[in-house]
Amino acid sequence: MGVVTTRVLVVDDDPLVRSALTLMLGGAADLDVVGEAADGRQGVEMALSLQPDVVLMDVRMPVLNGLEATRELHARPDPPRVVVLTTFDADEHVLGALAAGADGFLLKDTPPAEIVAAVRAVAAGDPMLSAAATRTLIDRLRRQDPDDRQAAARARLAELTDREQEVALAVGRGLSNAEVARSLHLSIPTVKAHVSRVFEKLSATNRVQVAICVHDAGLV
Repeated sequence: MGVVTTRVLVVDDDPLVRSALTLMLGGAADLDVVGEAADGRQGVEMALSLQPDVVLMDVRMPVLNGLEATRELHARPDPPRVVVLTTFDADEHVLGALAAGADGFLLKDTPPAEIVAAVRAVAAGDPMLSAAATRTLIDRLRRQDPDDRQAAARARLAELTDREQEVALAVGRGLSNAEVARSLHLSIPTVKAHVSRVFEKLSATNRVQVAICVHDAGLV
């Protein structure tokens, strides 16, 4: 059986960064860089024409920044998964990327092997956050009133059916669709359907946002 290839689009305004990422990802037999874009607008257009599985997206770019480009992509049917790759780990970048629908957030000084692993994980449906981004989220959550946060999260989860709550909890524990299927004795297509409904009811665009809601509710 042949290797299943993940199609990747690199979007960054620095040609040296684009070349380095393309060279790095091209060394993996299961990854295929199908294009490079120099700004967010070109990135959106190339993503629509090339249909990549994963987009590596810079934040600060001319014409259209990476967060707006990510938001545009996720407004389309069957969007690619997006990993935001940036030099900055400021609160507004991490939270903005997740709100825009990014499936991962990494810093550009992340070791090459970890960037390759992150692309593979996100392509498989698993979110990927750098340690710095995770600390930013934890710090932000700690600054919020825990009682208000828990009550709001539990109210959101109460809108789900019992089965959807089970799926949301599994997602909150970091399980992939295949792992959720095994733990709940469901087929993978059924799990995907439940996850889609959970996203819709929670107004979430990715698994990280579901996990944060479950965490806020005190269920994991």
